[in-house]
Parts: sequence; C-alpha cells; structure tokens
Amino acid sequence: MSARKEEQATTTSDPPPSRRSSASMLAAPKQVGLVRGLIRTIRPHQWVKNLFVLAPIVFAKDAFHKDRLIPALGAVAIFCILSGAVYTLNDIIDVDSDRVHPVKRHRPIPSGSVPVPVARVFLVGLLVVAFGLAFAAFPLRFAATAGAYFTINVAYSLRLKKIPFLDVGCIAAGFVLRVVGGGFAIAVRPSWYMFACTALLALFLGFGKRRHEIAQEHAGKQRKSLEAYTARGLDVALTLTGGATVLTYIAYTLDPSTRVFFKSDQLWMTSPSVVMGVARFVQIVKGHPKAESPTQEMLRDSLFVLNLVLWATVVLVIVYRLRPNFE
Repeated sequence: MSARKEEQATTTSDPPPSRRSSASMLAAPKQVGLVRGLIRTIRPHQWVKNLFVLAPIVFAKDAFHKDRLIPALGAVAIFCILSGAVYTLNDIIDVDSDRVHPVKRHRPIPSGSVPVPVARVFLVGLLVVAFGLAFAAFPLRFAATAGAYFTINVAYSLRLKKIPFLDVGCIAAGFVLRVVGGGFAIAVRPSWYMFACTALLALFLGFGKRRHEIAQEHAGKQRKSLEAYTARGLDVALTLTGGATVLTYIAYTLDPSTRVFFKSDQLWMTSPSVVMGVARFVQIVKGHPKAESPTQEMLRDSLFVLNLVLWATVVLVIVYRLRPNFE
C-alpha cells in the first residue's frame, strides 16, 4: 500500500514532459533577454572612450611593437570592463531617477528587464575580473591607476555628480587616468602636452554632455547638478574648453621637441581635423537634444566619424611614415 501511494505521489508531483518542455521554452527567451540586458547595461558603444589608453603607445611610436602592443590592448580591455562596471553601478544608484527620464527609462535596469539583485551580482563579477587581470598581468602602478579610476567614478556616482562643475571635473579625471594607465601598462611616460590635451578635451566633452542634458525635459529631476547650470554658461564653457583644446594641440604639433622626436614638421597638418571635430561636436550637442547622449550621436554621425578616421590616418602616416614593421 505504501509503495503504491509513493508511486501515485511521484506521478502527481512530476509535471508531464510536454509541460516541462513548454516551461523551458518560456524560460529560454527570458534568459536571452537577460543576457542582452546585461550587455546593454555595460554600454559597449561607450567603450570608444577607452581608446585614450592607447594614446601613449601611439605617440611613443611603439604601436607596431608586439611586446608593447599586446599589453596596451590588454589595458584597454581592463578599462572597458571597469567602465562597464561603472555604468552598471550608476544605473543601480540612479534607477529611480532614470525611470522618469524619457530615454533612460528604457535602459535594462530602470525598465526591469535586468533586476537590481542580478545587476549587483554582475557588478561584483566585473570587478573581480578587471582587478584580477590588473594585478596578475600588469605592474602595480597600473592596478593602482585602475583602482583610482574606479574610486573616482564611485564617488561621482554616489555624490560628486550632484555638485556642478566638480561633476565635469570627475569626468575629465577619468580620461586623464586612462592615459596614465596606458603609460604604466607599457612603461612609457606621456608628455605634459598629452595630459593637457586630454584634460581639456575631456572637460569639453563633459560640458557638452551637460549642455545636451539641460535641453531635455525634466532635466532637474534627472540630475541634481543641472539646476545650477545654464545654457548660456555651458555655451561659454564649451567655447573656452574647445578653443583651449585646439590651441594646446596646435602648440604640441609645432613644439620643437615634438618635431625632433617625430623627425617631421608636418604634424600640424592634423590640426584642421581637430578644429573640425570640436565644431562638429558642438553642432551635435545642440542639434540632437532628444538623443540619449551626445557621444552616442557622435559615433552615428558620418561626418564626425569620417573626420576622426582622417585624423587618425594622417597621424599614423606622419608618425610612422607608412612603414609599420612588426618586431
């Protein structure tokens, strides 16, 4: 009797194969959607900013030396993982305010397609991978720079992004630390011109981001610091930082030490592309107020991308004289 009851209980408790298969079929799309949501959360389209890590190797004329190129690319990968962790953290912290944003509410975490507990576990995993690689494969100075980059971004997400102008300063610091990290990864010391151009360009991009955000509806609800900004003040900041970026870059190309190092007087020929890029970015900021970010629109703008490719091509031609030799 007891054996029969156990068989009946087992039979009634186990769902039929058809139900199990249908349940698994329903779970599969959810898992795929979760994976896609996690990928969207780390913003791969924003990783272009991490190309600043390659600036030291390019302008040190070592981009075609394998013993330095491989560590440099590894450093870029680590900063991509770290920036993905920063975006994940920021979305977790801003989940409530993002829900009232006309565009950001569609992001995976605010929309609910990636639950906050899952995002937290994902964040920890990204940090373990990034810092594990940084400490295992690179000098301690690089790992410390990566740690400083993440620490500044944590402070930014928790508090500093609410303080006007200091928020943009944090963005600029992140770009400078990318360059510092790229130098430590390959044991190259970037010039002060590189640091100055990077800082000024990052400030320019940061003010452009704020100028873009202030034009959107419910700007104050989306970001506290926007209440202290004005469109006129940001236009002035864009003009000053954009102009300073261009002038500093031109000074770099004409500096005697630069001409001696590259054995060329022609690097100034890349300056028109810099002027064009700065002007086009301002047009994008003011002309696409409904976009999620000016950086995203910048990479979709064919004229901007073409100008960027032209600049990079001319730089490589002048710096490497069209004779890259792998050693």
